[in-house]
Amino acid sequence: MTHQNTFSFKKMIQYFWIAVSGKETEFTTGSIRRAIFMLSIPMILEMLMESIFALVDIAYVSKVSVNAVATIGLTESVITLVYALAIGLSMAATAVVARRIGEKDVQGARVAAVQAISLGVLISVILGIIGIVFAKEILALMGGEPDLIEEGFGYTKFMIGGNITVVLLFLINAIFRGAGNASIAMWALVLSNGLNIILDPMFIFGFGPIPEYGVMGAAIATNIGRGSAVLFQLGILFFGWGKIKLVLSDLVLNFKVMVNLIKVSLGGIAQFLIGTSSWIFLMRIMSEFGSEVLAGYTIAIRVMMFTLMPSWGMSNAAATLVGQNLGAKQPDRAEISVWKTGKYNAIFMGTVSLVYLIFAKQIISWFNTTPDVVKNGSLCLQVIAAGYIFYAYGMVVSQAFNGAGDTKTPTKINLISFWVFQLPLAYIAALVLEWGAMGVFVAITLAEVILAIIAMVWFKKGNWKQVQV
Repeated sequence: MTHQNTFSFKKMIQYFWIAVSGKETEFTTGSIRRAIFMLSIPMILEMLMESIFALVDIAYVSKVSVNAVATIGLTESVITLVYALAIGLSMAATAVVARRIGEKDVQGARVAAVQAISLGVLISVILGIIGIVFAKEILALMGGEPDLIEEGFGYTKFMIGGNITVVLLFLINAIFRGAGNASIAMWALVLSNGLNIILDPMFIFGFGPIPEYGVMGAAIATNIGRGSAVLFQLGILFFGWGKIKLVLSDLVLNFKVMVNLIKVSLGGIAQFLIGTSSWIFLMRIMSEFGSEVLAGYTIAIRVMMFTLMPSWGMSNAAATLVGQNLGAKQPDRAEISVWKTGKYNAIFMGTVSLVYLIFAKQIISWFNTTPDVVKNGSLCLQVIAAGYIFYAYGMVVSQAFNGAGDTKTPTKINLISFWVFQLPLAYIAALVLEWGAMGVFVAITLAEVILAIIAMVWFKKGNWKQVQV
């Protein structure tokens, strides 16, 4: 028995290494379980990298001043718009590239990649100019005080002005994922975030010939880190070992493919904006109950986001598997891949929910020991964790629609779950029925349950199998 366990453990380590080294990119044949593992591992690691980056950035900046942290908060809320465009375009890029790769049409995948990158450059240049010229006005519009604007506008100018680095990082990684090269996307983020962690303190606090830039230094370090990763991605696209290899003759605009990408990406952009705007409204309702309740909620959401990242990784794997298998004319294999990924995600999320239900108070206490903060934060963790298994399936199935290029269906589901159901229920339960914060937590959980049920019912209908991209 011990020998068998050792063998399976060795096998697992071997598969893990193959997954992160990217030696396997064919996911339309062979074991579905193996395909999910090979795609999920690098995508999970990629998402965890993004979480670590966010934590490190805020840890350094919090040593500068309260205004510095507030500047990041205000700027991030504006950059949400950039993220929405980048994520929407990335969903479209993954869907189209995965479909072409599944069809064994590598040239078509190369054309789609070039058009996606061209669109990304165009959007980010326009937004970048606005950010550079109107940095102070943007902070003022978001309610920044004069002293905050004076201290922080440099950060805003660099972050929005240099948004091309984050747009291209998202976009080219989406192309790699669609092609089945999830490990390259992971290594790009390892490079980006690794450099950022090293450069952050140098540019914020000064180091040798580098002057002390304060909060603006965080933006400079971020852009250098992301920019270096983009150069690495472009190097792989033109000279590397990825499935998609570009040559100079590929750098031609194809408006038909570009319009198709824009059409598919609109649903992705809408999904992201519906989700983020509903969180903004929930935050507004929570602010009615005082800063300690709000702090508990904020900490709980941050903790949950960290454990949701692996779940996102598995969901992204489902999107690639659907796209490639539909391209290979294997819709049944695409469907089985989704249900299996959903099952594995549910096992992971179910385990996490048990940890939250049992240890919620201890977890929140690591971040803050104020009794009201701990009470509300732990309540938030426990109530939302109660719906985690539904959340696991909802996330995978929504991404499966996106992988098929059907971005309209998840947009409709998000609209029903978040705007039609969650927000009115949160308002009525919290403020009208006077349940307080508990009303918001219950609304979040029930909305995720409804989202999962609608997504699974519509997925079973199978209309996504007929979508052409």
